Amino acid sequence: MAKAKSVKLKLKTHKGAAKRFRITAGGKVVRGHAYARHILTSKPSRRKRRLGQRTLVDKADLHHVRAMLPYGG
Repeated sequence: MAKAKSVKLKLKTHKGAAKRFRITAGGKVVRGHAYARHILTSKPSRRKRRLGQRTLVDKADLHHVRAMLPYGG
């Protein structure tokens, strides 16, 4: 009998994570803010402006996000 070839399987990208996170050219993971979609009349303008900006994913969550994006999202 012929010996079976060892094939490394491809990893699947978590599509929900791919839509929510971006990998920068430097390798950092960027995310958007929550609480910026509705009931905006009761939130101060300063808060709404800051919620519209992107921010980096925390170091504690980075491992989980990178596992969901094996090829950089």
